[in-house]
Amino acid sequence: MSGIAQRIVVPVVASPSRRWLRRYGLAAAGAAIIVAWLLLAIFAPWAAPYDPNFVDVAGRLKPPSSVHWLGTDALGRDVASRIIYGARISLLVGFTVVLIGGLFGTLLGGAAAYMRGWAEEALMRLTDLVFCFPPIILAMAIAAALGIGTGNTMIAMLVVWWPKFSRLARSLVITQRSLEYVEAAQTIGFGPAHILLRQILPNAVGPLIVLVTLDLGNAILVFAGLSFLGLGVVPPTAEWGAMVAEGRELVQQWWVATFPGIAILSVVMGFNFVGDGLRDWLDPHARNR
Repeated sequence: MSGIAQRIVVPVVASPSRRWLRRYGLAAAGAAIIVAWLLLAIFAPWAAPYDPNFVDVAGRLKPPSSVHWLGTDALGRDVASRIIYGARISLLVGFTVVLIGGLFGTLLGGAAAYMRGWAEEALMRLTDLVFCFPPIILAMAIAAALGIGTGNTMIAMLVVWWPKFSRLARSLVITQRSLEYVEAAQTIGFGPAHILLRQILPNAVGPLIVLVTLDLGNAILVFAGLSFLGLGVVPPTAEWGAMVAEGRELVQQWWVATFPGIAILSVVMGFNFVGDGLRDWLDPHARNR
């Protein structure tokens, strides 16, 4: 051997816990954020320090302090209490719109792909018709026509929410319907409804779950945007988008709009982190890396 020392490189293998943390750490953080907001929404009467609609004109526009942790708004209402109660409406609307719109769109797209022929063509053209309009613009138009109110805003969002699920479900069913297990189910004698609901959709549910998770944050953001424009909740109901709108001109009283905006940002990021983690977990190639 030569006198020159040779360096032996020993590969460093990360521990399983470190690999899990690197891969799913953000998803775990997002889940923690969502659980925290859900608990605050459920236990709002006990978590909120004040009545969210209590008006105290003498204490209006007070900065954050030990008495009012996040300050007060233009009517002297406690910002922290209104944010906590606002989580109830924002989360409820987000879950309702995405779950109902996702279920309807999935069944419609799956049925269209499985039936084929003129039925598939008609249902997909209906989907394309809704896709012709920007979702937020169409939702604004429908909400304005129906009138201000949480229920009307949810209806407007549902009208524009289902097509993305319909298109995804159709593509997934088209991929699955040519596989051998579908032919086997048809040979046994199962009907179309049973094959679609009990055979195909359970095998294609992974991407739909990811879309639902990612879309929850998007639905909350859209609802906050409609409320910001005055098309959401009816005052004085506490809602994050409406709270941002109330403080948009209060530059010096920055806390009135900033903290509700941070609440919206945290929830949207939480759902996005969880959705990205689910996508990696459901992808076998990413899971085995």
